[in-house]
Amino acid sequence: MTRLQKPKRGRGASDNPVNRFEGDYIDYDLDEETGEKPSFKTQLFADDTKEIISWNKSPDIPFEAGLNPYRGCEHGCIYCYARPYHEYLGFSVGLDFESKIMVKYKAPELLRKTFRSPKWKPQIVALSGVTDCYQPIERKLEITRECLKVFAEFRNPVGLITKNHLITRDIDVISELSEYNCVSVTLSITTLDSKLAQIMEPRTSSPKKRLEAIEKLSKAGIPVRVNVAPIIPGLTDHECADILKAAANAGAKQASYIIVRLPYKVKDLFTDWLEQHFPDRKEKIKNRLLNMRGGKLYEAEWGKRMRGEGNFSTQIKTLFELQAKRLGLNEHNIELTTEYFLQSGGKQLQLFT
Repeated sequence: MTRLQKPKRGRGASDNPVNRFEGDYIDYDLDEETGEKPSFKTQLFADDTKEIISWNKSPDIPFEAGLNPYRGCEHGCIYCYARPYHEYLGFSVGLDFESKIMVKYKAPELLRKTFRSPKWKPQIVALSGVTDCYQPIERKLEITRECLKVFAEFRNPVGLITKNHLITRDIDVISELSEYNCVSVTLSITTLDSKLAQIMEPRTSSPKKRLEAIEKLSKAGIPVRVNVAPIIPGLTDHECADILKAAANAGAKQASYIIVRLPYKVKDLFTDWLEQHFPDRKEKIKNRLLNMRGGKLYEAEWGKRMRGEGNFSTQIKTLFELQAKRLGLNEHNIELTTEYFLQSGGKQLQLFT
């Protein structure tokens, strides 16, 4: 067993596991005096993709079209299922994922080109379906905001999902979309424990700020959902009812949940993280996941990967549904429409300039 690296301040991972596609992946050099690896500052790389919409065929994901302005995510959530995507770029699922961010600088103009194409069939686009479109670098780059302006210009429906309070910056544009029933927002909340959030999701907004975002969006008349995700059995599952209550009080009208997913080397990162921060609970958490995943830490089968199976899975599902019903959540579906789509785009409001 290799020696665990010390946790890095502001990062979820503490090391860079070898890329599963490249056995000769060169890791970062250790400091000769301390034996530790150097600090990791965020680096931005231009992603010169020519197609901005990605397509999903998974039957357990409720959208087909997605837009991800960024690849990699500064939020650094240790459990993030998107980490393995970075291996396709020649990077690692560990610190690379959090510090080497691919940026689609031309995303807004590519999106406008897509919507103007006669081949485009108006439909809901998820923003983002993989990494968070409101991660910290968005505050400076404003690529997500510019994309939202394009969605508003063409009145194409969009579903936003984030863990960042920064989304409230764009209430003006989101409200314009909401007037045409073209937007919904989901805030993911994993825990109400700010100390746990700091080490599990180091650069996300605090739980308090996420609840504040739900409240601000709701008061602006924007439909908001809370996603209790991911639920980590043995660590955060006991908070499910409290998260639902806090979100409902803040104005959320719908709710969903997902059990933690640990594909490929994410499960190794996660178990190392447990050893570092919760050695007393590590075996309990692993055993519950093994119970829910048929003896494995991850089950990739559609229909099972989001919820798991077995007694613990049933308990979580029952508790979630009872609390959601008690709070009046999920009484009405959020139905977005494409009927107002403008093929040639509309005139940008002065508000957006």
